Amino acid sequence: MADSLPSAGPYAGLGRIGLICPSTNTSIEPEFHRMAPEGLAIHVARAFQDGPQAPALYRQIAENVEGAARDLGSAGVDAIAFGCTSCTYFFPGDVLSEAMTRMTGAPAVLTSDAVVEGLRALDARRIALATPRTDFVNRRETEWLTERGFDVVSVEGLGLGKTASERAGIGRVPLETTHELARRVDRPEADAVFVSCTNLPSLDLIEDLEAELGKPVVTSNQATFWRCLRAMGSTMTVAGYGRLLARH
Repeated sequence: MADSLPSAGPYAGLGRIGLICPSTNTSIEPEFHRMAPEGLAIHVARAFQDGPQAPALYRQIAENVEGAARDLGSAGVDAIAFGCTSCTYFFPGDVLSEAMTRMTGAPAVLTSDAVVEGLRALDARRIALATPRTDFVNRRETEWLTERGFDVVSVEGLGLGKTASERAGIGRVPLETTHELARRVDRPEADAVFVSCTNLPSLDLIEDLEAELGKPVVTSNQATFWRCLRAMGSTMTVAGYGRLLARH
């Protein structure tokens, strides 16, 4: 792997990524650790969330991001990521990015923006969207992607997320369920399949799905990790988790 990051101690010679995730998320942290090569340290903080699914829920999460970023800033991270796909569909992303950088001095990465950049890097414009969530979020996600120039040719969700318990349960969705969801939502005209949600386990499916479908597969966690590397100034590639990380 080619890399230009400075040495930063015995456990972080390649640098440190600070990761903020919603408090019920149990998937993004292990998936980040899986993608990270030896010498790239991942440090995690949580933004508390509770209550029913509504715009107010995403404001609650967003309001807790600044404190989490402050905590991670004390670890001297080289990039700071907020690992939640849907929050910035309902809350201004630039407000979050500004707070994250102000608290850490590090470049900020938002999952929603990372996905857009990843899809563009793959020259994907027509998107098949697979999510674990309800129509409430899926409609807004489709609008958000359309506003950024993508044609969402198909959407399918699992209907989860109405309560905090359901949102936590997304992290326990079997890989087989996600695999079938991605296969069902794909269309011949889609340039790529986007498997959305940082709490939906999906990392181990990417390579098999790309081989089966013959097109790129982007996931929320994969795209966020990829963008963190770029934000740190790294040119490394990571094999085993899809075209985005392996080739771009």
